[in-house]
Amino acid sequence: MRLLKKIFAWLLALTILIVTGSALFLYTAPQFGAGSEGKRLARVEASPHYENGTFVNAIYTSMDMSMASVVKTLEEFMTAKNTRPTRPLPTDFVTDKTPISDSLAYITWFGHSAALLEMEGKRILLDPMFGPTASPVSFFGKRFDYTSPIDMDQFTNIDALVISHDHYDHLDYGSVLKLNPEVKHFFVPLGVGAHLERWGVDSAKITELDWWESAEVDGITYTAAPARHFSGRGISDRNKTLWASWMVKGKHTNIYFSGDSGYGPHFKEIGQRFGPFNLAMMECGQYNEKWKAIHMMPEQTMQAFLDVQGEVLMPIHWGAFDLSVHPWTESVERLNRANSTSAFIATPAIGTRYPVDAHPPTTAWWEPLLLP
Repeated sequence: MRLLKKIFAWLLALTILIVTGSALFLYTAPQFGAGSEGKRLARVEASPHYENGTFVNAIYTSMDMSMASVVKTLEEFMTAKNTRPTRPLPTDFVTDKTPISDSLAYITWFGHSAALLEMEGKRILLDPMFGPTASPVSFFGKRFDYTSPIDMDQFTNIDALVISHDHYDHLDYGSVLKLNPEVKHFFVPLGVGAHLERWGVDSAKITELDWWESAEVDGITYTAAPARHFSGRGISDRNKTLWASWMVKGKHTNIYFSGDSGYGPHFKEIGQRFGPFNLAMMECGQYNEKWKAIHMMPEQTMQAFLDVQGEVLMPIHWGAFDLSVHPWTESVERLNRANSTSAFIATPAIGTRYPVDAHPPTTAWWEPLLLP
C-alpha cells in the first residue's frame, strides 16, 4: 500500500509538472505570437467578416470532425506511405543575376508557399517560411531535405513581405526575426500585426488589410482578397486573425497569390474584379477529402486558376512538408492530369529564378526521385 501511494504521488507530481510546463510554454513562448488589443482590436471587431468574437468565411465552412473521423485520420497519418521524399530535393538556387527591370518580373520558389517576386525594381517576399519545422516545436512538421540549404543571407533589400495568414507553415517566427532588418514593409491580414510587433517589428512598418482593401507603395498595389480557410497559432486563438489571398499589381505585372483556401465563389469574383493575372500561384497540396472545405483538391485548384483568369499557374503548398497523408508528388501529378485546357503549369525546381512572362519551366524534376 505504501508503494502504491508513492507511485500515485509521483504520477500526480509528474502530471502537474507536465500540465504546468505545457501551460507556461503555450502562454510565454514567443513563437505563439500575440493577440489584438486597443486600436487593433477595435479595427478587427469592426470588420464585416468578424462575428461573435472570431473571423468567418464568406460561405459556410465547417471544420468539425466526429471522433470517429479523428481516429480514422490519425490512423491514416500512421500508415501513410511516400509522404516524404527518400532523397534530398534538387535545388537550383539563383545563379541568374539579371537586374530587376521595370518591365520584366521574376519569380523564385523555395518550396511550399514561400516565393520571392521581383517586379518593377522591387523585391517582394510571399509567405517566406524558411524555418526547419512547420510547427512551434522542433520534432513535428520537419522540412524535406534539400541538396542545398536556403541561404538566408540572400534576402537583402526586401521592399515588401506579404503574409497570407498566421499558420506556422506560412508565418515563421525565426524567419521573421532574421528578415526583419532587411524588410521595408509588411503587408498582412487584420490582426496578424500583433504577432509581428511581439517579435520586434516596428508598427510603422506594418500595414494590416481587410478583404478587398488595398495599399499602394512605390508604384505597387497590394490588395487583400477573400480565401476560404481559418487561422490560429495556439489552443485559444482560432480565427482571431484574418486569412487572405493577395494581388500584387504594378504598371506591367499583375500577380495572384492564393494563400491557403478551399474552393469557393470568391475565386471567380477575384478574377472578374482584378484579373487577368500574368501568374497565379495556387494552393495545391496537403489536402484531404475530410478538410477540402479549407484546402483545395488538385482538380479544384485547376478550376480556381481558370476562375481567377490566370495566364500561368504555379502550384504552391507542396514540396517542403508532409502535412497530410497523400504521397508527396500526388498533388502536382493530379493537377497536370486535370489540365484539360492545356494551360501553362509552371513547375520550377526549388530555387529556380525565371521570368514571369517567359515560357515557364515545366520539367517534372521530381520524377527521378521516384526511381528505385
